[in-house]
Amino acid sequence: MDELVERLSQGRHPVEVSLRPEKSAAALKECIDRGYVHIRFTQTRGGTEVGVTLDRSLTNVDHASFEQQNGTVRLAGSLVLNYTPVRCSADIDLATLAGTGNLEPIGA
Repeated sequence: MDELVERLSQGRHPVEVSLRPEKSAAALKECIDRGYVHIRFTQTRGGTEVGVTLDRSLTNVDHASFEQQNGTVRLAGSLVLNYTPVRCSADIDLATLAGTGNLEPIGA
């Protein structure tokens, strides 16, 4: 298994949602509605950013108020990182657009 994937699969790690051009709860809501978000693992060399195709059955926005910019969302979906299929999950605080996340290898 790839070293980066292995490291990010152990425990939870600091993450933030990468939003452009504007970092806001409304921009995050648009990404969730499109079914695709960018999540950056902030404590990797250079900040590893991954694009995640969201799995609607694993993503939870029930505890979030995008208008009030508070609460938390659970983002989860799959991607391929360094030739390794993984599932990414992250719990994001809407006030800061940061939280914790991890990877989980799929299959193999």
